[in-house]
This record gives sequence, C-alpha cells and structure tokens, in this order.
Amino acid sequence: MTFTTGQYLTRLLEAYGVDTVFGIPGVHTVELYRGLADSRLRHITPRHEQGAGFMADGYARASGRPGVVFAISGPGMTNIMTAMAQAYADSIPMLVISTVNAHGRMGSGDGWLHELPDQQAMAGGVTAFSRTVHTPHELAPALAQAFAVFDGARPRPVHIELPIDVMLANAGHLPSPAAPARVSRPVPSTHEVDAAAAMLRASSAPVILAGGGAVRASGQVRALAEALDAPVVMTVNARGMLPPDHPLAVSLSPSMAATRALIAQADVVLALGTEFGATDYDMYENGGFACPAPLIRVDIDPRQAFRGPAAAITMVGDAGEAAALLAAKIEPRTATGQDRATRARNGIDALDDAMRGDLRILEIVRDALPDAPIVGDSTQLVYAGNLGFAAARPGSWFNSATGFGTLGYALPAATGVWLGGDGGPVVALAGDGGLQFTMGELASAAQVRAKIVLLLHDNSGYGEIKSYMVSAGVPPIGVDLLTPDFIAVARACGWTAKKLASLADLNASLATAAAGEGPTLLLFDDTLRAEARQL
Repeated sequence: MTFTTGQYLTRLLEAYGVDTVFGIPGVHTVELYRGLADSRLRHITPRHEQGAGFMADGYARASGRPGVVFAISGPGMTNIMTAMAQAYADSIPMLVISTVNAHGRMGSGDGWLHELPDQQAMAGGVTAFSRTVHTPHELAPALAQAFAVFDGARPRPVHIELPIDVMLANAGHLPSPAAPARVSRPVPSTHEVDAAAAMLRASSAPVILAGGGAVRASGQVRALAEALDAPVVMTVNARGMLPPDHPLAVSLSPSMAATRALIAQADVVLALGTEFGATDYDMYENGGFACPAPLIRVDIDPRQAFRGPAAAITMVGDAGEAAALLAAKIEPRTATGQDRATRARNGIDALDDAMRGDLRILEIVRDALPDAPIVGDSTQLVYAGNLGFAAARPGSWFNSATGFGTLGYALPAATGVWLGGDGGPVVALAGDGGLQFTMGELASAAQVRAKIVLLLHDNSGYGEIKSYMVSAGVPPIGVDLLTPDFIAVARACGWTAKKLASLADLNASLATAAAGEGPTLLLFDDTLRAEARQL
C-alpha cells in the first residue's frame, strides 16, 4: 500500500489516542491533512497560530492529554512561538508538528517561501526538544520520544518538523502503527520516602506547598495534609486542590505577608510539584520570600529540584505518588494546623479595596458556576485572583499572568478547555486590551459552539500598566486605546452579548449563559468594580 509520511503521521497520532488537532492549513501542510478525513481525529481551525497554541494549552489542561497543533513552516512557527513559551513556562504538554523547507532548501538563504535560517533551533528554546525528521522511518521514534516526555517527565512542548520532501515521501513500507509502549512517571525511592516521613513525623508545625505539578493529585495531597494537620499553600496553578471551605486550605499567595509568616514559622516545609517561581512566590519582586525550615522537595524535574531554596531532602518523582507514600507512613494527628491556616487566610485583609472588590466578583462567578473552569488573561481581575482567589476545584483556575505572562490567552485557551472538557460552561476573563490580541478567535469559538462565558473588562486601555506608570512617575503614554464596540463585534461573530448593569445582573446573566447554547460575552466597566468594592 502506498501512502505518504503525512498520512502515516495521522495513523501514529491515532495510535497514541490523540482525538483533536488544531491548525490552519497552508500550501506547505496540505499533505498532513490528506489522512484526516478518514481518521478519528477532529480538526479545529483557529484564526491565528497563536490562537491554535493557546487552544492546545487549554485543551491539555482540561483533558490531561497533550494538545496537538499542525503548524505551517515559517510564519506559522513564528506565530505560535508565544503560545509555546507560555506552555513551556507552565509545564503544559503540547505537540507542535510543523513542516519545514525541503532538504537542499531549508536554511539555504535563497529566499524560498517560508524559509527561516534555522527553524528547528528557533523552536528549541521553548520546547523540551525540537527535532527534524529527515526520513520517514524517523517519525515513529520522534513521536515516541515526545510522548515519553509527556508521560514520564516534566511536560512541556515538543516540536517535530517534517521537511516537505519527507512529508511527501512514501511511507507504505513502514509497519502499521500498533498500540505504542508508554512510560510512567518515576517514583521516589524507599530510602527518600522513609527519611522524609521521619522528618514529618517529628514536626509539630509542618506546612505543605502545592504547585501545578501536583494539581492532578489533589486526593493524595489532601489525605497527607489531613494526616499531618498541615496547612496547604496552593500556588496559582494549584488552586482548588483543597476546596475553599477546607480548614487547611490557604489560597493566599506566598507573595503575601501572612502566607510568608506561615511558612517562616513552620518547622518542616514539604514542597510538592512547585518550581518556586517568582510570579507565585515573589510577585512584587521585593525578595521577601524565605523558607528557613528544613525543606523536603518533590519534583518531576531533577534540574528544577535544585533551583531555588536548597532542600534537606530531595525526591525526584511524581508528586501524587510521593504524597501517597508519605501519607501511608503518617499516623493521623490533631495539632494546630487549622488555626495556623486561618491566620494565613486572614491576611487577605491586607489587599486594597480594589483587589478585594475584584475578588468578590470572582467569588460571584465561582458560586454561580461552581463546576466551570475560570481561564484568565493578564488582566486586573486575574491579578487580584492570583493573590487570593479560592478556586472551587482542582484545575479550575489558571491564567497567563504567571510564568511567561503573555496577553491574548484567555479566549482561545477557554475554547480549548471547552473542547477538552465535559461540555459544561467555561469562564474566560479578559481585558479590552488583551482581548484584541486574539479577538479573531471569537469566530473560532462560535464556529464550534463553545459554551464560553467571556467576562470582559472594558476600561479603554491597558489600565493596570497605566496605574503602574502613574505610580512610577512616568507619563502614561501608549496605554489609552481606541476600543471597538465589543458587543457589536461579538454579535457579528455569532455570540450572545450584553453589557452588565450591576452585580445582580452579573449573577443572573451567568445563570442564563450557563443554561443557553454557544458563547456569551458579558461586558463590564469600572462601575461594576466600584459596586463590588462597597461590599
């Protein structure tokens, strides 16, 4: 049987259980599409490759499987690089499969269509690895290596590029893809677990720091925390691992003084799946975070385990497995954990009125749609939420204001979350400036009938940056924007859209949107935020 390497790729992806591919077809990628019509793969067409990458990011977070993108050579790859960098910073599995100019043309400098000096090297800076497949038989091993990263290591984007001549080459002689071998995440050694358990048993005031690397292990972490009676400080990507009403839950950022005091007063700190990144632990960049107690650190990435605070015990492996092994060696006890967690949570009073008002808006959204993931851009509600929002469940609060810190993330990522989720509503939080980075994805969301509720803050500019410039004594230049009629634009793209009149209107509109079909835009301005500040 004769079929191309492009068709063979489709069969390989099916063998790995891939069900969705994001991409924009182009003259250099059409052969990747030849086999899609007869496959089980669903193709989603964004309006820009950056949107494709953000959709793949959201899909991966919702589904637990890597988001897969077909990207055209040259501009397709440069367009998706920002989304790859955000996924790299947040440890999100993403498989970007691109074309590249044929052998003899790639990197030649002769000006071939979409030619870059070194596309593979460019992608290498924001991936676990970037690889050029030079022959058809190299494709299956390259995919095996990619899924080994997704399954057994710190999940990050992987880039595989197919030269056009390889994509078109006959792959009929290659074996039919079978169920591939998969790897598991490493488990900490018995010696390390015993040593860590002994240290925890001897402690009287332990604290757990839970990061995004532990978000899928909420049950194991909760069991361990309850056995230890240890407060659990949840970073941004770990919010909801303990529900808001859990007595040991601390959703106040470790950038805040009260949470830092909780950590400083601990006699043992257990860090599970957290990289100690500055956007979680030192948002204000004042250098005030410290971890003076003996630190036990669990991380899937051996290099990351030795960055940041030095640990007394380092365990390389899966955070959930480590938590379960430790919990089995801890006799349940009752001490002072609940009181210590309460004192930390009360530190939210240190936030100013504007941020506490923004938190109230987020709480209204959470309570109205408790099962809905909330996907944020870099915008004012999100900044407040990252400091103190208590999410309803694991994986239900994440945004692009952490790590790489891009704009334009919320709308396409929310579309990906809906495509990878259970069909329930997804909330997107964006500002008028950030939305315009990827506003074309309004049409993408409408085309797939995604049940997205886009809560859009319109303050006619980059309000957060304007405030920062004013506070720094810099004339606010470039931050006041001519914004379109967002309601008209959304309706033109097939959305339901309205401007919110009050917090009561917000509550009612959320319920209406959840009961309806397709996407809804709810626009609000600073009047709504002012009302929230009065509560």
